[in-house]
Amino acid sequence: MKKPIFRGIATALITPFYKNTTKINYDEFKKLIDFQCKNSVSALVFLGTTGEASSLSEFEQIEVVKFAVSYVNKRVPVIVGCGTNSTRETIKKAILFESLGADALMVVTPYYNRPTQEGLYAHFSTVAKCVSLPIMLYNVPTRTGINMLPTTVARLAGISNIVAVKEASGNMEQYLKIRKLAPEISLLSGEDSLLYSVLSIGGDGVVSVVSNILPKVTSEICELYATEPKKALELQLKMLPVIESLFSEPNPIPIKHAIEYVGIKGGGVRLPLTSPTKETKGKIKQSYEEFKI
Repeated sequence: MKKPIFRGIATALITPFYKNTTKINYDEFKKLIDFQCKNSVSALVFLGTTGEASSLSEFEQIEVVKFAVSYVNKRVPVIVGCGTNSTRETIKKAILFESLGADALMVVTPYYNRPTQEGLYAHFSTVAKCVSLPIMLYNVPTRTGINMLPTTVARLAGISNIVAVKEASGNMEQYLKIRKLAPEISLLSGEDSLLYSVLSIGGDGVVSVVSNILPKVTSEICELYATEPKKALELQLKMLPVIESLFSEPNPIPIKHAIEYVGIKGGGVRLPLTSPTKETKGKIKQSYEEFKI
């Protein structure tokens, strides 16, 4: 299989709820998807961290995938998170989501178990063998307790359907080593604040939280970098206060509040997450309003 190269902005979508958070609000979900597709995003990611996948039941996850595939209707690729801390359960989800029509899968490093690098290789390679869909590796040590090293990414890049890595270590040296050791794999920033930096070392884009509310501008950073890098940097710097406000508290707490600024009802977050503080809300409002001036 020839590796498809992903470039650009993949929005890690929130999952809108009704106000009491007991049910998913598909009417608002439709508005969010339309907003993204009209504003130049390259792909949409469902059931990621931002989508509160860990708080959704198995039934809800299946329903989200069915809805996403049907409503997006090939306008952009649908990437679905299916990672768990059990290889067997991850395979089960991967096979199911492939059968439901997902275009690609995002698989996070197994959390809590803290496997060795050999264990990470065995986990991802075993999952990859069980499906034909393109797979995006997802490394986020602050949430999972384990860091996947560039040497492991390079080994996994030799597997035909492992085509991208969402790297969220925050370590630019690690990004550089991935780019050097695995030039054939798409290198995507898992952190909005590092988009320009990752592009500057030959990276391919970002899996973005801020693009839930600023999809067009986030896309423009990627588009401008190739021809007008100075303007791309100016946009990145201008957006930085908004990004910082969206990570004042654990994601997706702030973005579920901020989504209201684009006319979409997020419906709040499910426990054990709680509503943002008054201070966080103030930071979001101020940074967003100043950005829009």
